[in-house]
Amino acid sequence: MMSTTVSTDQFMQAIVDTLYMVGMSLFVGSLIGIPIGILLVVTRPGGVLENKILYAVINPVINIVRSLPFIILLVAIIPFTRFIVQTSIGTNAAIVPLIIYIAPYIGRLVENSLLEVNPGILEAAESMGATPFQVIRYFLLPEAVGSLILSLTTATIGLIGATAMAGTVGGGGVGDLAIVYGYQRFDTVVVVATVIILIIFVQGIQSFGNTLARKIRRY
Repeated sequence: MMSTTVSTDQFMQAIVDTLYMVGMSLFVGSLIGIPIGILLVVTRPGGVLENKILYAVINPVINIVRSLPFIILLVAIIPFTRFIVQTSIGTNAAIVPLIIYIAPYIGRLVENSLLEVNPGILEAAESMGATPFQVIRYFLLPEAVGSLILSLTTATIGLIGATAMAGTVGGGGVGDLAIVYGYQRFDTVVVVATVIILIIFVQGIQSFGNTLARKIRRY
């Protein structure tokens, strides 16, 4: 009743593939998304580097990308993915749409975190003669660190869900395992094991993010 055709090695490889996709996508997506979030805050009307034209370009682009469900985005950019990594299946191929999916998401989360900073702090910094760069580096970002950590935690959990969806088109990881063996071959054990693995991932990441944010906010 509890037998399965999937070996322990296959489970372990699926876990490694998932961690690889999440790690790479989060790293590259953060490099793109964090600056986007900062730009959205500082160039918006009333920002320290107000630029209505730049803001009017970035803001709708982010909204357009975020309006696409990941599974549709995944399929829609297959030609682009194939151009970048020379294939449209596997973990490396899945990373391309994952980055495009998560970067705007991180940008919006970062924007929301930075907007939580008390405007009085920024006004005080400007009154002391701080340059826009100094306002961002020494006042805006430090005040929002705790919230930024929680935002990245949310983004990471969103990525885990996206990697599972990538399995529908052969993206690898636990999602691929669940689709190929659990769904297509009616292996209930694989489906249950996949659910447990994803729950452990999400609970562990959320707990770590909450703990880290709480510790930073105490200082």
